[in-house]
Amino acid sequence: MSEEHTHNANINAPLLQREEQGGGSALAVDAACSGNPGPMEYRGVHLPSGGQLFHYGPIWGTNNIGEFLAIVHALALIKQNGWDMKVYSDSYNAILWVGKRQCKTKLERNEKTAKAYELIARAERWLRENPQHAPVLKWETAEWGEVPADFGRK
Repeated sequence: MSEEHTHNANINAPLLQREEQGGGSALAVDAACSGNPGPMEYRGVHLPSGGQLFHYGPIWGTNNIGEFLAIVHALALIKQNGWDMKVYSDSYNAILWVGKRQCKTKLERNEKTAKAYELIARAERWLRENPQHAPVLKWETAEWGEVPADFGRK
């Protein structure tokens, strides 16, 4: 399994004036996992433009881990660039984990999951060191449809 990480932080152009469902200047994140556990990837999409800002994976993990890592990746990117944005996720569990600054996964630790646990430790450390960060909000799928970062594999 080859791991891919892309980062397109090229959105310094003026934001589109239209408001998207879920709202304006924000990033939407999502994860996908083939099996649970299995090959997992996540990404972040800029809501006003629809452009993908980052993609990571696949690595061996779970969907909930991917959702958690996607939120923290978005928060770190927002802080690093000084953007005034919020983050939307459709994962209630991941949002709770971010609030507690701890990924409460039960994923077995082994060679396959080592990269996921390395990223989890890094994300948890970032959350502890950055208690003030952009707002993380629940994407209301029933009202707004699939989160724009959805991988479309349901």
